Amino acid sequence: MKALIIVVLTLVLTCGSAYAQDGQTATLPSVKVKNVAGNLINTADFGNTGKPVIISFWATWCKPCIQELQTYHGLYPEWQEKYGASLVAVSIDDARNASKVAPFIKSRNWTYEVLLDVNQEFKRAMNVNNVPHTFVMMNGKVVFSHSAYSAGDEDELEDLLKKLTGRE
Repeated sequence: MKALIIVVLTLVLTCGSAYAQDGQTATLPSVKVKNVAGNLINTADFGNTGKPVIISFWATWCKPCIQELQTYHGLYPEWQEKYGASLVAVSIDDARNASKVAPFIKSRNWTYEVLLDVNQEFKRAMNVNNVPHTFVMMNGKVVFSHSAYSAGDEDELEDLLKKLTGRE
């Protein structure tokens, strides 16, 4: 009987988090993290601007993450101008490696906001298992969630930005 209860609870919790990850009703959790300048940021403040906010979880040791964010870097000025989009890159590097993040992004001239989730609280709150993992927020709601990166994913993301902003 205990085994059955455990199985049912596991299924309910799994379905619940999958539902939240599908992006249609999930909201951004309130977690306090620091940006690379050392300022405390509340994650719940993102996504309530009426404009799309792209949140990308990454790490300095993750080659697909760097490829994705470097691709976004090239497209970001256009996305800002056309869609009013903002981009927040959330580093999940631990406390030992967090000091490497600022020089890392400076060497690549990334101009978007970079947060340090050294305790991975925001990562856990967003049910991120692997990086890279990208979310798009609109009006405080998660409207898109995608794990991994391969060339061309940015085209799908831009199509979504067009739809969200009515610029199809």
